[in-house]
Amino acid sequence: MQLSMKDRVAVVTGGSKGIGIAVARRFAESGAKVAILARGAADLAAAREALAKDGLAVRDYVCDVSKAADIKAAHDRIIADFGKIDVLVNNAGTARTLAFENISDEAWQEDFDLKLFAAIRFSRLVWGGMKQRKWGRIINVLNTFAKAPAGNSAPTSVSRAAGMALTKVMANEGGEHNILVNALLVGLIMSDQWVKRHAATAPNTDFGEFAKGLAKGTPLGRIGTAEEFANLACLLASEQGSYITGTAINVDGGRSPVV
Repeated sequence: MQLSMKDRVAVVTGGSKGIGIAVARRFAESGAKVAILARGAADLAAAREALAKDGLAVRDYVCDVSKAADIKAAHDRIIADFGKIDVLVNNAGTARTLAFENISDEAWQEDFDLKLFAAIRFSRLVWGGMKQRKWGRIINVLNTFAKAPAGNSAPTSVSRAAGMALTKVMANEGGEHNILVNALLVGLIMSDQWVKRHAATAPNTDFGEFAKGLAKGTPLGRIGTAEEFANLACLLASEQGSYITGTAINVDGGRSPVV
């Protein structure tokens, strides 16, 4: 199936690495005009150049989405450059996990600002234009802990569960305006964090063996790729995903105990 995003303008937060750049690439390949956002200017430039080598043009914007003023400034620059935003992928975030008793108020607030309030604030800014045009797609990138939290999984599991509830609220309100809102829940997807963890915890172990250990208990027996994640994101963002809204889809090789 050919997925079409022709003439759509898509914004991907956390777009300079991992899942974010893979989604940006897939969107651009499908005909979208793409804006990528991240905190680091150097990382954004590297991502833009990597995509340009494959003939894919994106624009990059430095933005710390944990700050409301940064979100507003980035939104306004994108509107000035492109005239609209059709697709928003709220992808920025970390997988910070601690024992409950060790999480300070400040850590809770930082997590909610980065993951929940960033999605609220950016979605609110694009909502009016999507309503006016009767077309919009919002994808909230969460974590399978949102459905099946384990011990020592907060604050991430809590902010991600709130993100899943936010997804359903927006989908229910957006349906009549053809604004489709879905969540994609990440399981084990290859990213820089696993490379860093390998270097920090098992530098003398072959990375392939290290990855096999991580994937133990996953029915598919392996770590997923960012490209596999991006394929599903592209379906939800495309014309072909026109009857999918209000759902939270695990992208985890069957690992989560909750469907």
